[in-house]
Amino acid sequence: MGQMNKTMISLKTHARLHMGFLDMHGGLGRKFGSLGLSLNAPSLVMHAMEAEELRVVGNVDVKIAEDVVKMLKTLQKSLNLQFRMQLSIEQSIPRHAGLGSGTQLAIGLVAVVNALYRLNLSQHQIAQLSSRGARSGIGLGAFFQGGALVDAGRGSTTGVPPIIARAVFPEDWYVILIADNSQQGIHGALERATFEHLPAFAPSLAEKLCHHVLMQALPALHEQDLPAFGGAVRALQMATGEHFAAAQGGLYASDSVEKALNYLVEQGVTCFGQSSWGPTGFAIVESEMAALELLGQLQMAFEHLTQLSFSVCAGNNQGAQLDFV
Repeated sequence: MGQMNKTMISLKTHARLHMGFLDMHGGLGRKFGSLGLSLNAPSLVMHAMEAEELRVVGNVDVKIAEDVVKMLKTLQKSLNLQFRMQLSIEQSIPRHAGLGSGTQLAIGLVAVVNALYRLNLSQHQIAQLSSRGARSGIGLGAFFQGGALVDAGRGSTTGVPPIIARAVFPEDWYVILIADNSQQGIHGALERATFEHLPAFAPSLAEKLCHHVLMQALPALHEQDLPAFGGAVRALQMATGEHFAAAQGGLYASDSVEKALNYLVEQGVTCFGQSSWGPTGFAIVESEMAALELLGQLQMAFEHLTQLSFSVCAGNNQGAQLDFV
């Protein structure tokens, strides 16, 4: 079972962007596959330490606390352990916003338990115990590696979708996040049902998207060519958005986010889209100064749409930080 470690464990992990799928049908041999990016904010921060019983504390949403308790109870059964610890959640990633909060929370809990109880689990075991990665490995890759990531989706024998390419996200590039706080993205049982009823995805389209990622997005990251990277992202976004349109009501889940993205296009932004099921939108620009200038313009132009909020962050080129305090 492992011996209890009496020191405190501190974990910080980050949101991610999911920029689109490569093959929603799998007729060419593998299904899904995707491009994504780890961000340096928003973040999940939690601490764990030995206690008399299992306690979850912190200034977090009740739903998040309920999710944590549910995940920990499932994990106790899987590991055949009785957790006696206090888990304090200091910061959290918005739920069901398209930023990968569920994956970071689930895998973060397994990583904290692994460290606290000195279980010596491998990364693959941690990923399996988190029960994440049903369709995409981007969130798992963001947790362990950070950076810009490509996962290979699922083959007939795939357990966890493997990360097959990782590139350093240019330090000069910055990300604008556009949140619609009035709605949530499709998730849970509805998400599973939606995937089962999506329309056909042409193999010829999958071939083109794979070419965009391999021969456009990845080289553009190495050469720091933002317009080329943006072209590949737009191709993925258009294909994924059209495929999901019937389920989410159009190319984007939020009409308000779409208006803000269209505004950015008018300002010359070339790399933009929706992360996962949304509603969060994103735009990538060439510098922090450009991002902050556009942030101010967005706040002024859309002050009448009070459900929208805007923020600026950077890419994150390292995995989660886990420390013994």
